[in-house]
Amino acid sequence: MSNLTVTVLVDNHTLIGHHYTGEHGLSLFIEQGKKKCLFDVGYSDLFLSNAYKMGIDLLHLDYLALSHGHIDHTGGLIPLMRRHMEAAIEKLPHRCPTVIAHPSCFYRRPASPLANIGAPVEKKELECHYPVKISQSPVWLTPYLVFLGEIPRDAGNMVPKIPKEWMIVTPDGMQPDPLLDDTALVFKSNTGLVIITGCSHSGISNIIWYAQQVCSDERIRDVIGGFHLMGDDPAGIKRTVKEIKTSKPAALHPCHCTSLAAKCALAKVAPVYEVGVGLVMEY
Repeated sequence: MSNLTVTVLVDNHTLIGHHYTGEHGLSLFIEQGKKKCLFDVGYSDLFLSNAYKMGIDLLHLDYLALSHGHIDHTGGLIPLMRRHMEAAIEKLPHRCPTVIAHPSCFYRRPASPLANIGAPVEKKELECHYPVKISQSPVWLTPYLVFLGEIPRDAGNMVPKIPKEWMIVTPDGMQPDPLLDDTALVFKSNTGLVIITGCSHSGISNIIWYAQQVCSDERIRDVIGGFHLMGDDPAGIKRTVKEIKTSKPAALHPCHCTSLAAKCALAKVAPVYEVGVGLVMEY
């Protein structure tokens, strides 16, 4: 089995001792075997400049997996498309990634008073630049790395509240946004599952549960990414921590949309490690 390497290109925080930049967003560079995958692209072009400082080549990606359509995870799509377009014009070696996403990832998302907090490009435009694979079902990117697709929410676990002003424009019209596109990646290692999340709008416990079902493995080696646990929801934090405790994770790397209060609570049931731009995790 090939190893997994996860490098944080964008997060709300940066690691002490490095000259990288952070923003409210998330982008992770993932290497599994010979495959290279970008998981989310943050809010701006920051992932590109941080990757350049780290010596990471984003012109030769196999996959771009999107956790969901919010702007802080898809805002870098236009800068990435421009980077590949310029490489083609200048005849530079490059490889365009296959984009993997849920069917509702590219729908417009009004959130009063904002016209759209969703992806800055529509699926049709993205398809002019990259192959796009849309799937509600799990998609195996390698024999050991899977895109989970739509996360079931009927296991009785905590699902974070979605603000009532968040809407989504589907082919059936505008309606409250259930954020069905929220998803994750999972690496199936010899010592358990490494789960990589974006924002966990579907509930971090539901993501863990579904990863266990898809991969037929109950062992949780690590969970990396946004847990969507905010400090203003102590009841939600308490319930989620109780649920996570039952999965007995060997480690947790919460970041992005996870408050300090939530991290402190999670540390009571599993080892919690610091995350920031520049962190490299190997499994």
